[in-house]
Amino acid sequence: MFRNLVLSHNKLRLYFLKSLPMALIAGLKVRELNDEKCSVSIPYKYVNKNPFRSMYFAAQSMAAELSTALLAMDKLMATRQKYSMLVIDMQANFTKKATKRVFFTCNEGSLVHEAVEKALANTDGASFVVKTTGIDEDGNQVSEFQFTWSIKIKNTASTK
Repeated sequence: MFRNLVLSHNKLRLYFLKSLPMALIAGLKVRELNDEKCSVSIPYKYVNKNPFRSMYFAAQSMAAELSTALLAMDKLMATRQKYSMLVIDMQANFTKKATKRVFFTCNEGSLVHEAVEKALANTDGASFVVKTTGIDEDGNQVSEFQFTWSIKIKNTASTK
């Protein structure tokens, strides 16, 4: 169900409007989401550029983060439990100026799913580290990000 929302262009735009308005403004698009990988693209356009005629690092960070987060959210939404997710660390390397559309792909779905299972089984939650790589339209790597995520399942027990 969540995957259908994410992969539907119009539904995703409504979700962005409600929950992630900067993603809508920046023009993020989810290109692929399955059990093993997620790919998110971001265009090079006026609102995403810096004064040096390349894509602003924060715009790249947003797309990179989403490519890792959706893998966990897809698994977590299927459990129908309430949860919280938080980036607790981020590292990035920028290897080339991004002057075209960039595609961020995270291929670590199995690692993310193991972390979600651990969070579901542990009241203290779990943390995990995932990488995503930004490749431009010409096939050049422009950046690589590493995010450390924390996931915690919220206690839904009633206290009457």
